[in-house]
Amino acid sequence: MSRRRPGRLSTRDLVGLGVFGLRTRPARVVLSALGIAIGIAAMIAVVGISSSSQAALARVLDGLGTNLLQVTPGRDALGTDVPLPEASRDMLDRRPDVEQAAGVGRVPGQRVYRSDRIPAAASGGITLDVALGDLEEVLRSEMSSGTWFGDASDDLPQVVLGSTAAATLGLDRVHPGSRVWIDGRWVAVVGVLAPLPLAPDLDSSALVPESTAADEFGWDGHPTRLFARAHPERVAAVRDVLARTVNPAEPTAVTVSRPSEALAAQQASEASFTGLLLGIGGVALLVGGIGVANTMVITVLERRAEVGVRRALGARRRHIRDQFLVESLLLSLLGGAVGVALGAAVTAVFALSQGWPVVVPAWAAVGGLVATVVIGGVSGLYPASRAARIPPTSALAAA
Repeated sequence: MSRRRPGRLSTRDLVGLGVFGLRTRPARVVLSALGIAIGIAAMIAVVGISSSSQAALARVLDGLGTNLLQVTPGRDALGTDVPLPEASRDMLDRRPDVEQAAGVGRVPGQRVYRSDRIPAAASGGITLDVALGDLEEVLRSEMSSGTWFGDASDDLPQVVLGSTAAATLGLDRVHPGSRVWIDGRWVAVVGVLAPLPLAPDLDSSALVPESTAADEFGWDGHPTRLFARAHPERVAAVRDVLARTVNPAEPTAVTVSRPSEALAAQQASEASFTGLLLGIGGVALLVGGIGVANTMVITVLERRAEVGVRRALGARRRHIRDQFLVESLLLSLLGGAVGVALGAAVTAVFALSQGWPVVVPAWAAVGGLVATVVIGGVSGLYPASRAARIPPTSALAAA
């Protein structure tokens, strides 16, 4: 009569043995799972924060529109700077496929100061620009305080400050009597702009109206940048003819671009930085895997007696191997689940603090759990195989 050899353990039995093995050493299990959790949390948080940032940027672009074109002066064939003609904004306004046109004109040599007692060298880098046309409408700007240019309440010229310029001057809020010192005279501050996503360099500018720019501040009348909102269905066609429109004499000395392209480049740089942080998260995950492997090796050494007893009672090598492999997988899966939850929580807290939508890609969460399973399998394979090779006699003798 042949003796029946023990068959393969059921999945339920293996999971039960794995859970029992982990419960006998809770402190070590927590520390090992924490290593995996930190790596996964870092990866989830990096992907989630980056995705939330891109979602916020996409929302801004959707609100502002992607039909904004920007025109700046360039150089001729000899490398000489060619300014935009004084009438270039009016030329844009005449085009039927341009819905709105505006611009700015830099006033060289002028700086803005909080008072007349500030040294000339301490301007804080604030520049003086002339607002041409309905600049606030074309850029979809919002006022964080005060108003856009209006009727003068006194005899002083008016100025609207960009967000960075206002912070530099200590004028985040407009109050009655708010003034700055420009070109040896007091100028009334009537408003402070919110940050401009499509023209961020204007955040450091002080804007004055076109009506007083030439008489009060010596502006030469040449725009330094124009903004045109084209018909949404004709953006490409309008872009091709803008250079000839604003400067028919030298169209090659005109540069036409879309601010959204700069934002796309910013997204690309953020993606590169995200890749770097993902690499750091991967290293942390690798360290966590090494911790799991170390834990399982020590577990095998401590449980030699248990292995010997089970082998003596008829357990086969694959039973021992499967038991320790399942323990390793459960340990890694525990760390992965905690890491995904922690990474999602970090993403949510950071995104909400920035006013962004919370985005945690499903592929990142699933990929994180799959990575933990792979880490658990690789980390536990050697200790499990080593446990399976322990001879029953030597294991019982060690007990």
